[in-house]
Amino acid sequence: MQGDSKGKAMDSAMDKMDAALNEGAENLLLNCAGLSAGESLVILHEDPALGWYDLAAPEAIAACARRMGMKLTLIQVNAPGENEPLAETIETAMAEHDQTIFFARLGDQDRFAPARTRRPAVMSYVTDAALLASRFGRTHHKAMVELKNILNTIMDRADEIHVTCPSGTDLKGRLLPGGHGGPEDVSISRYPMGVYKPNSMSGFSGRVAITRYVTPTGSRPYEPAILPLEGTVFAHVDKGRIKGFDGPEAEKVEAHYEHVAGLFGIQPMIADSWHSGMHPACDFRGRASDNVDKWGNTVFCNPRILHCHTCGDYAPGEICWMVFDPVIRIDGEVLWDRGRMNIRQCPDLIAFAQKWPEIGEMLENPATGIGLD
Repeated sequence: MQGDSKGKAMDSAMDKMDAALNEGAENLLLNCAGLSAGESLVILHEDPALGWYDLAAPEAIAACARRMGMKLTLIQVNAPGENEPLAETIETAMAEHDQTIFFARLGDQDRFAPARTRRPAVMSYVTDAALLASRFGRTHHKAMVELKNILNTIMDRADEIHVTCPSGTDLKGRLLPGGHGGPEDVSISRYPMGVYKPNSMSGFSGRVAITRYVTPTGSRPYEPAILPLEGTVFAHVDKGRIKGFDGPEAEKVEAHYEHVAGLFGIQPMIADSWHSGMHPACDFRGRASDNVDKWGNTVFCNPRILHCHTCGDYAPGEICWMVFDPVIRIDGEVLWDRGRMNIRQCPDLIAFAQKWPEIGEMLENPATGIGLD
């Protein structure tokens, strides 16, 4: 009898996992990709041997798409910078299908390129089946887009935005008319929707505390991709220009900027834009040190992290600064306090929390795992 009970419990757990996985898949296909029965989809998925994406997540999406009557093609792609032999195959597939979903870093590199598809392709930051089935993968995509638009409006209307953090960040400014960083800058849809639009640094000045790691933005591959830091380096910014670095490892950071700028022939001392994570269910349970590049490519959706795009006079640049546990004040009133949103900051946020009560509760009690604690 005991064996039967264990078997039933295992079956029940598997049924729940399958249901959650299907809910995540439907969220991506319907609410994000905007697909319907009869339409065609190509999934460009990375070789799981590369250690970034598993095969179970794209296969779950494929199975769900077939059940809903969609026409499907799966194409395995290589690591960033190694897809030239597949370029024609990829371009043709994207052009011939109604929608494209990337379970591959290749999609992240294309996100600022002109759209080549009939509608914005989808870049998945869900790297495995467990994430797809989690609250991160299942939170209604359209609700998160709605939240993004509310936050965009709050930022746009602010007379002053003040960003601080426990490590000493002190950055002030406002969004200037005509600044870059708007929604139109990105020609690909993120899934899950985890950040609001990048805020142009052209109207901001002050200092940014850089700790733990300097990471790539994902725009283009380069080596070394990661610069580990033992202490804190302060970047001094004046209206979008990096005026210098100070701290015990400042010279190391400067050398990294010179190296990356030299690889691509770009201007190094540019602070392009910033934004923070906004997805309250982005919970990173692993250790950043196991794969810092992969960590940075996932954890940026967590509201305990704000990141700045730098190095290069274009979005998103090539080098990223991570700011941990930021406090963001809008005209003196706290909007974000170390990962927790003040949903009473404005009527639009109050209305959003009432419309989407489950997300409103998560915003006030967000996931806290960022792989560093």
